[in-house]
This record gives sequence, structure tokens and C-alpha cells, in this order.
Amino acid sequence: MSEQNTHPKTWEETVEPEKAKRKNWAGFVENEAVTFFEKFDLEKLTLEDGMGNKAKLQRTKNNSIKIEYTSSVVL
Repeated sequence: MSEQNTHPKTWEETVEPEKAKRKNWAGFVENEAVTFFEKFDLEKLTLEDGMGNKAKLQRTKNNSIKIEYTSSVVL
């Protein structure tokens, strides 16, 4: 089975791959990273993917989670 069949691309990944990549980073941070953060009851977490995308998660006084993230694109 080819890689194309195992990982189908969305319309956005096909037409605007950089935009889709940024969206995927935000989706990862707001879903998987938050799940990990909550599961291990962390106070702070910093993430970096080595391609310019960074995120910081921090627990606030009222036990909510503050998220700051950036994406970097080279044109």
C-alpha cells in the first residue's frame, strides 16, 4: 500500500500545504498537548518542533490552561 493511500490528504493540505501545516500545529497543541498536560497534572509545558513552531502551556490560578503558540513559515 502506498503512503498516499495510508494518509489521505485534506483539500487544504493539497492546495495550501503551509497553511494546513500551521493549522495542524494548532490542532496538535490544543488537543494532544492539552490532553498530555492534563493527564500528568503539569504546571508548565514548552513545546518546539524544530521547524519554528513553538507552544507554551501554563496552568492559571483558577486551574484553567493558558496556551501561547507561534508558527513560522519560510517563503
